[in-house]
Amino acid sequence: MATHIDPEVERNEILRAYRRLLRTAKPYLHGNDAKLIKKAFNTSLEAHKDMRRKSGEPYILHPLAVAQIVVEEIGLGTTSIVAALLHDVVEDTPWEIADVEREFGDKVARIVDGLTKISGVFEYGTSEQAENFRKMLLTLSEDVRVILIKIADRLHNMRTLDSMPRHKQLKIASETIYLYAPLAHRLGLYAIKSELEDLYLKYTDTEVYTELVNKVRQSRASRNRFIKEFVMPIDEELKAQGFSYEIKGRPKSIYSILKKMRKQNITFDEVYDLFAIRVILDVPFEQEKAACWQVYSVVTDFYQPNPDRLRDWVSTPKANGYESLHTTVMSRTGQWVEVQIRSRRMDDIAEKGYAAHWKYKDTGSILPESSLEAWINKVREMLETNNSSALEFMDEFRQNLFVKEVYAFTPKGKLIILPDKATALDFAFDIHTHIGLQCLGAKVNQKLQPLSYQLHNGDQVEILTSQKQRPTEEWLKYVITSKARSKIKDYLRDDKRNKAEDGRFLVEKRLEMLGIEPTQDNLNRLLAHFNTYNLHEFYYRLAIGQIDGREIKESIFDPAVELPRVPSRLEPKAFDHEVQKIRGVNANMLVIGEQTEKFDYTIAPCCNPIPGDDVFGFETEKGIVIHRTSCPKAVELMSNYGNRIVRAKWTDQLELAFLAGIRIKGSDRVGLVNDVTKIISNSLKVNMRSITIDSDDGLFEGQIMVFVNDTDHLNKLMHRLSKVNGVLQVERFAS
Repeated sequence: MATHIDPEVERNEILRAYRRLLRTAKPYLHGNDAKLIKKAFNTSLEAHKDMRRKSGEPYILHPLAVAQIVVEEIGLGTTSIVAALLHDVVEDTPWEIADVEREFGDKVARIVDGLTKISGVFEYGTSEQAENFRKMLLTLSEDVRVILIKIADRLHNMRTLDSMPRHKQLKIASETIYLYAPLAHRLGLYAIKSELEDLYLKYTDTEVYTELVNKVRQSRASRNRFIKEFVMPIDEELKAQGFSYEIKGRPKSIYSILKKMRKQNITFDEVYDLFAIRVILDVPFEQEKAACWQVYSVVTDFYQPNPDRLRDWVSTPKANGYESLHTTVMSRTGQWVEVQIRSRRMDDIAEKGYAAHWKYKDTGSILPESSLEAWINKVREMLETNNSSALEFMDEFRQNLFVKEVYAFTPKGKLIILPDKATALDFAFDIHTHIGLQCLGAKVNQKLQPLSYQLHNGDQVEILTSQKQRPTEEWLKYVITSKARSKIKDYLRDDKRNKAEDGRFLVEKRLEMLGIEPTQDNLNRLLAHFNTYNLHEFYYRLAIGQIDGREIKESIFDPAVELPRVPSRLEPKAFDHEVQKIRGVNANMLVIGEQTEKFDYTIAPCCNPIPGDDVFGFETEKGIVIHRTSCPKAVELMSNYGNRIVRAKWTDQLELAFLAGIRIKGSDRVGLVNDVTKIISNSLKVNMRSITIDSDDGLFEGQIMVFVNDTDHLNKLMHRLSKVNGVLQVERFAS
């Protein structure tokens, strides 16, 4: 923090930000709006007057920056600007929601309330973040601006993450990738979604991020030259046909480049669509579709399209309202180039998402609006039907609402949009709960299919039902939508309760017949004899015939007979501790938390960190578990349980060995395995635990498990292996 703060300089900085906000908002303002914004600014300035951010700057600059994003990058109006300026006053200052309502009205107060985090203590095992998220969604169903301002708030926090301590950076970045980036995508805010993803990468995998940024920068000049040559013939033809348009190159985001490299296992140079060309047309609404296809025709006159890569979101917009026509064509230099064709209105909706819909409401554009409305209605429905914990809810929310969609039709041609990988059973529940509960199977495109049939785009589905059909536990494996899952669980719970009642009746009758009192002691003897851990379960198993009532005999209740204890429902002991002993992990090797006191910790088996890796600690009831920050589970842990994250780093005492996995690929030849094992055992004194090599058609892939001291040791070994004749690729994998 700066030691000499010049109040005059700060005052000017604040006024500059405020004036910039007013300048940007000017086109959106009517009547009394400017006065209202001024009042909100002064209120916020006064409320936050003695507060500073971690970076040392006056706190008011944060609400001003959020309001700026809200108007400039999302395109919202006065109510949202006012709410953005006030979004932290209730949480951080003596202001109450009632004060906001009195001064600024009901709408602003409701939005600010939605943005104010839940206060209070959370039990161990619940997630503060998940609870806040659920609360935010409850307000989303009333006013989507809550989420839009929250996304703006998160974007500014991510842009200024430098001043935060490392463990906070990891927590905030992980929450962002887990929830906020998918949410921005779902609401159609593509520019913001890409920036959030890139910033996540910048803070969690800085090395990879910097390397990719440099590669993109180095290729910029040649890329611009390429785009210029590629666009020239299209440009001339569109001019000749009298179109009013704009063409721009759009580089791929760093995060999406990395995702593609990892998913397809390719190098940076092999990512063919590093950039896309976007053609934006200025045409009246009713001519948009025809104009897009006309431009498609022009592009494909010059360049050969890839038939598998045509995406028509002009005829069927995505559920978040996105409309565009995408094609991938082969350039003259042998590179694939994605061309996106859309109108100015579609481009606005793609960049500003939900907010842009308000602007175009009177154009008669029904589908995108209604599909977004339908999404929000789905959120509403999830909130109403969901009775699981906040964490389960958040998990289901992500699974159901952030995935690709599949479009299927009813026999009468009604379009049903479901998450990708949805089944015939999901389809049945989407139509109506009763149809779902009585679903026998489906006729898909006139052919009989089972409940578990995964739907494909364009399937026409007729659900077959029977009065006699009843859901079973197995059904939970066949569904992925939240609605179907919760309805099946409700049915099974009720059914189990009813059956348990029948079982209780049977037991009472049997005991009466034997002349035995149903005392607690006698019932405990029954449980112990039949090895069941509670009465409800015992009654249920008896009712469904898993336990034979005739086996309830007098001898069970004889006090002279010693019975085993009632089993308790404990999880089996984890064998992690034994593994730690074998692997020789020693508590002196990690410094955890702010001080260096010793903690009991274990190494997470999901990602096997070794010294030198970037790691963090996660508090559990059994002590601290150490994960790599790039662990697949890390994002979820950090976003859901940020308050249980502890900092961890390796010390210099690296004399012990840790298990790591190496994957090698290359061309098969005689003696290759021998060369590889020689390097491992001779040159570096590394102990190898296992090696598996598969060869197929002249290529081989091997997985080697080795004990190494640290990352540096492992890297040296991998470097040597990469020099072996015939080895093409050497990489580490989470063992």
